[in-house]
Amino acid sequence: MPIYMDVHYVPGLKAYDAAEAHQKDLTIQQQHHCKCMTYWVDEPRGVVFCLIDAPDKETVEEMHKNSHGLIPHKILEVNNSIVESFLGRIHDPDDASIGENGLKVFSDSAYRVLLVARHADYVLLKHRMGVVAAERLLGSERDLLRQEGLKHGGRMIEHSPDASVLPFPSAAAAVACALDIRLSVAESGAAGMRMSLTGGDPVAVSDRLFGDALALGIQLCQLKDGERIAMSATVKELLPRDLCRLHGDELSILSSKDEALMISLIGILEKHGQEAEFGVEAFCRKAALSKSQLYRKTLELWNLAPNPLLRRYRLEKALALMRKKTCSIAGITFESGFTSPSYFTKCFKETFGLLPAAYMQMV
Repeated sequence: MPIYMDVHYVPGLKAYDAAEAHQKDLTIQQQHHCKCMTYWVDEPRGVVFCLIDAPDKETVEEMHKNSHGLIPHKILEVNNSIVESFLGRIHDPDDASIGENGLKVFSDSAYRVLLVARHADYVLLKHRMGVVAAERLLGSERDLLRQEGLKHGGRMIEHSPDASVLPFPSAAAAVACALDIRLSVAESGAAGMRMSLTGGDPVAVSDRLFGDALALGIQLCQLKDGERIAMSATVKELLPRDLCRLHGDELSILSSKDEALMISLIGILEKHGQEAEFGVEAFCRKAALSKSQLYRKTLELWNLAPNPLLRRYRLEKALALMRKKTCSIAGITFESGFTSPSYFTKCFKETFGLLPAAYMQMV
């Protein structure tokens, strides 16, 4: 059967309350053909995440309704191994205490700080460096992430061909790991990967496990000052002030306001950037900014004016389509928002140093 993770927001909830609710689920789970595997509870924030083997989402909701009445706010289908990679377990913790009434009580937050590492595109790297050198560089980056992650209590997950992620329960451990990785990359003299630090819950707005935090982490990796570690405002709030001040030259920290603006601008690009008629004037209208304001903000965030930012967004979309090899060059042109194959080819060659057809052959 599929595995589901759900989220319940219950202000004032205590670990004992979560244990009681979980026990009620266990009592009737067989009636609903479910297996309640474990849960995570964060008392200060009043949030609980349950992991359940069940026939479908509707059954998960029905079981909770009949056991304790706490209907999930959202339910995601998840993969056991990915849950374990991010959260470290898929069963109750071994050190959970047993109360006098037999309840297993524990408080274990599912919030994670994610160290996201963005690697260079392998095909473009192979074009510039050759196959052997490209594989050696990417292999050494992943080895470094794996080794430093283990040292600091994290575990590397390959999120995609060009991104790796290390989840940490502690913001301080995530920062220490990122700083050590940055130092090792600097000492090696290699053209290093970009890194960011962000945080979040396993189930939020996105329909992917930790999808919101991962998306933000990848967006932060694309900001200017790529040699520094980009940090979200939420992670900064979890750290001692002197730590951020001490490593100010190594960290690039957005304010909450700038982070919200960045998310908003990228959201506009995601919604409209693949429309050929979408240009700077439309970008300004959607962002409710004047041309000068938009120009200033995109320079501050990405060191790019709006037009080059839009072109870069479309080229990134084109690269993603080309890696799938499901479209022709003409199809990729229009799906990524370019107005003609000749203009797309010109932009691609100027930016990456090879023709789109050559890229596709090398994928």
